[in-house]
Amino acid sequence: MRILSGIQPSGTIHIGNYFGMIKKMVEGQNDGELFAFIASYHALTTVKEKELLEKNIFEAAVNFLALGMDPEKSTFWVQHHVKEVLELYWILSNHTSMGLLERAHSYKDKTARGIQANHGLFSYPVLMAADILLFDSNIVPVGKDQIQHVEMTRDIANSFNNHYKTDILVLPEAKVDEVVATVPGTDGAKMSKSYGNTIDMFGSAKTIKKQVMGIVTDSKELHEPKDYTTCNIYKLCELFMNEDELNELQQRYATPGEGYGHFKMTLLDKINEHFAPYAARREELLNNPKEVNEILAHGAQKARKIAQVKMEKIRNIVGL
Repeated sequence: MRILSGIQPSGTIHIGNYFGMIKKMVEGQNDGELFAFIASYHALTTVKEKELLEKNIFEAAVNFLALGMDPEKSTFWVQHHVKEVLELYWILSNHTSMGLLERAHSYKDKTARGIQANHGLFSYPVLMAADILLFDSNIVPVGKDQIQHVEMTRDIANSFNNHYKTDILVLPEAKVDEVVATVPGTDGAKMSKSYGNTIDMFGSAKTIKKQVMGIVTDSKELHEPKDYTTCNIYKLCELFMNEDELNELQQRYATPGEGYGHFKMTLLDKINEHFAPYAARREELLNNPKEVNEILAHGAQKARKIAQVKMEKIRNIVGL
């Protein structure tokens, strides 16, 4: 079973990213043959500054390697290092109807939020289809907002296969983890950079402390017992604590004498403890870009070997 995931090079990552996607992706290296790439071409729809894009790509690679992406267990590369994806993108474009693209929710949502409408944004689902189909991907883990893109990939693949009377393109299945809890931000809403309510994984100690101390709570005072079931601090502690630790924390909430500041410091200690080994590995990688680039080059070589074989077959089918 081949699993494919695309990683947006979006700069700073927060604990919502980690528990919502990254942790499961890293664990997925033991569930099948994992192909994971940094979506550098896709990023061009929103990032137009050369230095920023290069920085984000490098930091995305460092972050995922630090968090457990194993180049021996997976194939991990940067999208633009495997040019075959663009060739397949163009071939598939000729089997993609305008009506299919016009129905894309993501395009409508992004343009409604003020992102400039252009061909790259409009044809984004075709490039995503090329990413998936180039590597015979069986499973594509996605959020609910990306299910439509996997369905469009199936439509495009069916159109190609039917036209050429072949089964060369494998039809992928979207995998949505229904049990992933929404990680609350510092204001209780879903943690998101667009909401400004995140807690960084790899920020400075000062920044992370400021974010944790900014978690919104009610106004109960030290002498009052507190309700852990409605508290944002407790909900975040659930991500880091075992059952015994949570039972102890519940008792502290029920016992007068501590304020929310004490509980925030408990959470801060847990966050720092959990991510300390990853942060140390991240520092090593940041200080050794040669190692990072060698890992990415190795991954690209593995991916390109598969892509070249696939494209040779497709070229032969279409007459190129």
